[in-house]
Amino acid sequence: MAAQRSLAWGEPAPWFFAKAPVNPRFAFSSLGGRFVALCFFGRSGEPAATAFLAALAAGLGPTDDGRVVCFGVSEDEADLDAAAVGAAFPHQRVFHDPGRAIAADYGLVGTDGALDPRWFVLDPTLRVFASGPLDRADALLAALRALPDPAAHATAQPWAPVLLVPRVLEPEFCRRLIDYYRAGEPEPSGFMRTEDGRTVMVKDAGFKRRADVTIGDEGLRGHLREALRCRLVPEIARAFQFEVTRIERYIVACYDAASQGFFKPHRDNTTAATAHRRFAVSINLNAEEFAGGELRFPEYGPRSYRPPTGGAVVFSCSLLHEALPVTEGVRYATLPFLYDDAAARVRERNIGLLEDGKATYRA
Repeated sequence: MAAQRSLAWGEPAPWFFAKAPVNPRFAFSSLGGRFVALCFFGRSGEPAATAFLAALAAGLGPTDDGRVVCFGVSEDEADLDAAAVGAAFPHQRVFHDPGRAIAADYGLVGTDGALDPRWFVLDPTLRVFASGPLDRADALLAALRALPDPAAHATAQPWAPVLLVPRVLEPEFCRRLIDYYRAGEPEPSGFMRTEDGRTVMVKDAGFKRRADVTIGDEGLRGHLREALRCRLVPEIARAFQFEVTRIERYIVACYDAASQGFFKPHRDNTTAATAHRRFAVSINLNAEEFAGGELRFPEYGPRSYRPPTGGAVVFSCSLLHEALPVTEGVRYATLPFLYDDAAARVRERNIGLLEDGKATYRA
């Protein structure tokens, strides 16, 4: 076949959404934080694929999901339930790639439309760590056995590309926000997902346990906005050379140890109606009064981040991140998103894709 250049060592793997048995729109980018084996085998009935799947099923054995997960990629939807595929990729870890669109993004489809079946091992930041042709299942198995601990893949534990800024909100103002929450009517907090081409709010206590109160008091909103403008926006400009002009979402959020409050790994800008978000901000309002609840960025190792009361952690909305469970006490935080005028035009263009056809949060 006249092949394209396949994805090479050290290059970032393209992100995609694909149908899988466990999720009709699985976000591949959510797999960061551990090694990922991604195997493009075409169709399980092809002789080369049959041999590869048998070798993988026989040689892989149990794996630690915190260290490595293995996924197949098939153009045949029937393979999502095929026994031979399930034996090679336990827990039904296989993506459907109709039309070979994902394979093409990985450089595996030639100009004649033929597939070049290959496997890739991706590091915790989803960059190519190793690769090989489908007839070298032995090399894949050897690579998987020799993988380092995910936290040591960069030889030293990295600091995620985040900014920690103390003294953004005064302690007295933090307490006013907590009191506002307690006097309000908290509601379970959801997250955004694309369904049938629209961005919808989903609430799933297995993925996120948090309650929010929207700040409706204009005095509190104005004080928060001014504190961010004077104390945080200049630091973002210095660290990231980005001029913040807009804010989305005025809330006080609560993670309670009574429910082990948490938010599993996610990215904040993966739907059309959230694509305008540039930076997420997490400001603790009572850091001395709870245990657990730290932020973690799985692509950059197990290190966790905990700003002091009134301090902020700022990070790109495209980073995979999670709020670890609160184990004691109650964590209160305010969690705005920041963006600029160019991103505001993206938001305006996509606002009609929201489930209710209007902005969820006022800017």
